[in-house]
Amino acid sequence: MAYEKTFANPAPLGLFGFGITTLLLSLHNAGIIELSMVILAAATCLGGIAQIIAGIFEMKFQNTFGATVFVSFGFFWLSMVLIWILPGIGGVQPADPISMGFYLFIFGCFTSLMFVSSLKHTKILQLLFALVSILFFLLAIADFTEIGIIKLIGGYLGILLGAAAIYGCIGQIINNDWEKDIFKL
Repeated sequence: MAYEKTFANPAPLGLFGFGITTLLLSLHNAGIIELSMVILAAATCLGGIAQIIAGIFEMKFQNTFGATVFVSFGFFWLSMVLIWILPGIGGVQPADPISMGFYLFIFGCFTSLMFVSSLKHTKILQLLFALVSILFFLLAIADFTEIGIIKLIGGYLGILLGAAAIYGCIGQIINNDWEKDIFKL
């Protein structure tokens, strides 16, 4: 996608927000770290707000794919924070595993359909959409069945996914700055 010189490419920001938040939550799902304020803050600021900003700027460039993905995933992360914190604040019942499973399953379906569109984009985006689709379905199955090993597998897949998203972010920045393909995307 060609960008006007008056605006920077917003995709690296969106990829970084997605990558760091996915990486942190996946470290939790893999049993490596606890769910803490670090994950909630990253999900709010980087996963939510930063991706929404990136998506809005993608609209400026008439990139429907980038705009839809970043805004949708940004609001996904904000909704996850609400799912985690609202029961502690307002007496709302926590999300039950079946409801959570359906939520993740629906996002898995959405992401799978976006994977089809990613086939017109870079290899790294194709990999990201394939992995995130699988991850959503794994986490949905983990919630539906309450089988912990499935969530653990999803955690390790998410670590790989988060790292791949950060690679895509850094690759776009370095390739742009050096005006050549140093990172294969």
